[in-house]
Amino acid sequence: MKEQNKAVFLDRDGVINEVKTDRVDHVNRPQDFYLLEKVPEAIAKLRGLGYKIFVVTNQGGVGLGYIQEKTLKKIHEKMQEDLIAGHPEAIIDDILYCPHKPFEGCSCRKPQAGMILELAKKHQVDLSRSWMVGDRQVDLEAGKRAGCRSILVSSEYTLWDFACSLDPKEE
Repeated sequence: MKEQNKAVFLDRDGVINEVKTDRVDHVNRPQDFYLLEKVPEAIAKLRGLGYKIFVVTNQGGVGLGYIQEKTLKKIHEKMQEDLIAGHPEAIIDDILYCPHKPFEGCSCRKPQAGMILELAKKHQVDLSRSWMVGDRQVDLEAGKRAGCRSILVSSEYTLWDFACSLDPKEE
């Protein structure tokens, strides 16, 4: 049987990029996308520790009509470009987003675990060896429901801090 991968599932806004800062409120255009400090280095470090990297993001603005899916795709392309420009190993393996309106009752919108479970199945991920990293309680709840360990990041405890806290010997 093929060995299962371990993974880090990242929320996007507030974990990878700025949101609700002096520069940007919501990311509805590629030019509104600004990486947070040391995110490319953190992702490269996590990959170096053997983790697959996935982004799972609620994008209710699609369902509410604030942003079109083609624009969201361009934002995610810019995210990938900016990450790799910051560090050549800062590669995202896959991205899923929930386009549904808040309170629509879908199984993909966090705190539901649908996006995590879909990626885990697609990429043969052992959820018990994986992490969900988010900046809000709904992210942590999604990770918990999926069977991952979860961690809350903020301006005081960043993705870089999390990446540096992991034990390289941990399986």
